[in-house]
Amino acid sequence: MRHSTIYNIFLVLIGIVIGSLVASLTASVPALSWLSYALSFGLPTDFVLDLSVIHINFGMSVNLSVSVILFVILSLVLGRYFAKK
Repeated sequence: MRHSTIYNIFLVLIGIVIGSLVASLTASVPALSWLSYALSFGLPTDFVLDLSVIHINFGMSVNLSVSVILFVILSLVLGRYFAKK
């Protein structure tokens, strides 16, 4: 069975939300603090395009933690498993 792109995007978004929640909840637990280890990358400062008439700000930052990666993989695997049934 072929999975739709929207279904896969939904599964990735669910994994990101749950993984971020788990990362924030386990940050203060010593045995589980490794789940909240994160790497941030992107444009930390805003890029400003000033045309005198209009000002446009561009900026993006991605915070990728261990739990987000694990939960995205888990949501994709479980989503494909339940889609077969």
